[in-house]
Amino acid sequence: MRTLPATVRYLRLAGHLLAGVLTVLLLFPFLDRGERERRLMRWAGRLLDVVGVRVVVGGRPPAVRGGGALIVANHVSWLDIHVIHSLLPARFVSKAEVRDWPVIGWLADKAGGTLFLERTRKSDAKRMNEVMAGQLRDGDCLALFPEGTTTDGHGLKPFYATLFQPAVAAATPVWPVVIRYRRRDGSPCAAAAYCDDISLAASLRRIVREPGIVAEIEFLPVIAARGLSRKGLAAAAEAAIRAALASDGRGSRPGTPARLPGGSR
Repeated sequence: MRTLPATVRYLRLAGHLLAGVLTVLLLFPFLDRGERERRLMRWAGRLLDVVGVRVVVGGRPPAVRGGGALIVANHVSWLDIHVIHSLLPARFVSKAEVRDWPVIGWLADKAGGTLFLERTRKSDAKRMNEVMAGQLRDGDCLALFPEGTTTDGHGLKPFYATLFQPAVAAATPVWPVVIRYRRRDGSPCAAAAYCDDISLAASLRRIVREPGIVAEIEFLPVIAARGLSRKGLAAAAEAAIRAALASDGRGSRPGTPARLPGGSR
């Protein structure tokens, strides 16, 4: 596969971001929810294409219609959100600082319906839990990163159990998800990691200069929340993801990107 020069990728990315902004401003007010979700999924898939990331999927993604679902994943990169969005119309729970990111933060708010948590205010956690539980009861698909921060992708930080309270309150199933980034030869790709105080601009430079990145996303067996405490649910999800990371994908067979109803690819 021929790799595009970094300059060309930057230009295509700028055009793609502009198209996203114009779509949200000019079209979203006139579209129903289903069409907005489909356009968001296509946009996320296209963004990954533009920066040279190919997505492969293992396991079975959840059915997102007819019942709520909570997706919980390890967190390696800002790309994680777009990898999941390219497959599922999930609403993310994110730190409030993301809302201030140029263009991407605005799109996350206006197009993705992201729920922003003020981590410095303890009272905001209670508000967020109530909002999330209500949306899960209404059948929404929500997604979050329970480590609360990013890693280099090789390990896993302890999960914050409080983030699982909405799933307990709404008796909503939890889907653990593992995300890995590799080079074309199958070796781990450090360029995708967004950690160690690297800026968003520097992270983007590393990604677009990489000859090609493969994002592997593996959907693990669902965990039923009914009968579990938030600590028990967090421990079960953390153990499942930790074991999958330790196996390094040897137990799964990633394939082509999933094509869900109304999918993006």
